[in-house]
Amino acid sequence: MNRFGKGLLVFALVVVVAMAFRVSWNALRDVASATGADSTAALLYPSVVDGLMALALVATLVLTGDSRRFALRVLAAYTLASLVLNYVHGLVPELHGGSADWGRLADWDPANWALVLLATSLPVGSIYFGSDLVAKVLHHRPTAPVNAEEMTKTTVNRSTSDLQESTPTEVAPVDAPPAVPAPVPVDLVKPFESVPVRAVAAESTRPRAATGRVPDVARSARPVRTADELLDEARSATAYWPVGDLTAEAIRKAVRTSAAKARVLRETLRAERSAELDETAA
Repeated sequence: MNRFGKGLLVFALVVVVAMAFRVSWNALRDVASATGADSTAALLYPSVVDGLMALALVATLVLTGDSRRFALRVLAAYTLASLVLNYVHGLVPELHGGSADWGRLADWDPANWALVLLATSLPVGSIYFGSDLVAKVLHHRPTAPVNAEEMTKTTVNRSTSDLQESTPTEVAPVDAPPAVPAPVPVDLVKPFESVPVRAVAAESTRPRAATGRVPDVARSARPVRTADELLDEARSATAYWPVGDLTAEAIRKAVRTSAAKARVLRETLRAERSAELDETAA
């Protein structure tokens, strides 16, 4: 439904509610006069009852959870009370002309006491329940719905170096134990008994644990590149890359450097691309 249709629907609802309030106002005014209210109080009494119904209806549209259920109970209770008083007004003709005795809404005394208690307690209940509903609405903090699809796309587009999780430490490969040579046949050993035979350790089936940091002597010699050399190499490797592909992880793999240096190179290359675009636009 478009905006015009929604506005027309709300306008029709307001008109219907206003007409219903006018019909109920006549009955509630006469009931208030019969319970001892003066002319001003009787004039305002329908607004107290039906007005709280409108407030509870608005609260149900705003609140959620237990607060919304509480607003629905208040709305149902005051709707039922207004219905009962309108029904009594239709059954007692004396209420229409104002000739009914004060405090007399029914001929049977228990029913009369219950109706008078109901009519006189509604204004007090409006003060209590109305204040509670307004406080709940003012303290309500709506939660924005989380779009799982957008969160997934954001996580995938971010490079591994940009994530807060640390990169696991690489474990140096452990050299495999030397293979045990095949046993020499006995008939071949006899002519060469003077040749000493070396003892070979048996192969262990238990895997060797990582020894930790590899000694500097065992590392392959690799020249240390300066920041300028590393930047020149990154420029050459990413010369034809689009700006969207300039991520820290991609640069790290291209120039074979650390994650921290890759992030610095990413920001530098993006700044250079932005400057080139600005010069082209000018």
